[in-house]
Amino acid sequence: MPSYPHHLTGDGPLNPFPGIKVLERRIGREIPHRLGSNEGLDMPHRALREHFGDAVVEHVYCYGDAEALGVRQRLSAQQGIPLDHLLVDAGADSLIALALRTTCTPGDTVVSTAGTYPTFGYFAKGQGCHLVEPSYVEAPGLLAPDLEALAAAAHQENAQLVYLANPDNPSGHLHSDSAILKLRDALPDTCWLLLDEAYGDFRDDANGDFAAKALPGVIRLRTLSKAHGLAGLRIGYAIADPDVLALMMKVRIHYAVSTFTQAAAEVVLDHPDEVNQHIAEVKARREQLAAYFQALGADVLPSATNFIGIRLPTAELAERVNRELLEAGRLIARPAHPALGHVLRITAVADALEPGQLAILEQAIKENA
Repeated sequence: MPSYPHHLTGDGPLNPFPGIKVLERRIGREIPHRLGSNEGLDMPHRALREHFGDAVVEHVYCYGDAEALGVRQRLSAQQGIPLDHLLVDAGADSLIALALRTTCTPGDTVVSTAGTYPTFGYFAKGQGCHLVEPSYVEAPGLLAPDLEALAAAAHQENAQLVYLANPDNPSGHLHSDSAILKLRDALPDTCWLLLDEAYGDFRDDANGDFAAKALPGVIRLRTLSKAHGLAGLRIGYAIADPDVLALMMKVRIHYAVSTFTQAAAEVVLDHPDEVNQHIAEVKARREQLAAYFQALGADVLPSATNFIGIRLPTAELAERVNRELLEAGRLIARPAHPALGHVLRITAVADALEPGQLAILEQAIKENA
């Protein structure tokens, strides 16, 4: 079993501010008179009421439920994940930082693919970790994290944690469930696997049994930013064994997820038909975009996400196209890592399908086909 930093063993640290909702659950009754915390302030919020309506004011008075019980209950019911296997925090990015804070100390080695979601490396370096980055596997129709290289690096470098985005960002590649289990088995027993599944809702098998499992030695991360459209409110969740989540709770920010964010998430989760329709429409647009650019001669990468990746012949061409599109008021994504400088990523929104929106890219593809 992977290990924890020594300062997390034993009884502490404990959350000194559990919050009103947690205290009410502990004593089994409502606390109507909030006389000892900022949650009892009587700020009238006339400006907020006028702008947003009375309902929002009830959410801004109070800190968010530190345990996000309402969100976890809905996720548990919809996905079949045991309640005690879920932890809610302020989006997948915050969960990456929290997982690193829980499992690593300065000087530890961590491993991720060179060019994958860069926020992992950003947080890892900020925590003083040594980052090792094996290359992607590249071939016709393939740009994927190299699972064998990740496992080999973990052994060679005595890594404390390996990060894998699945589906990958920015390539869109999806490794099978069996490949993930094989990777976990191939890692050292003392090494964690941080499995970032932020785009998992766009998998064709997103609701399969494997998706609901807490895996030993694995911290799985998901988000409500993509399929649920709540990127601006910052909310996501981790799936892991209860003892792992208990350690994460020791070092997380107590009220990282606001009362309003939790309330909004509960409303969206209470309307799964809207979410499912959105996912279906995104996947249809993704396939339409892919077919369109393939017909132009583009090297379009297979994707199990809400975007497509287009691999251009050179990084210089990709940089020019990306820059010219931005100057024309059209923002797409180009990975900052030099290993993937030749890749452009386009999100499958309806705006991307408007004729002429990506004419600069279309021309470049035709000229270099």
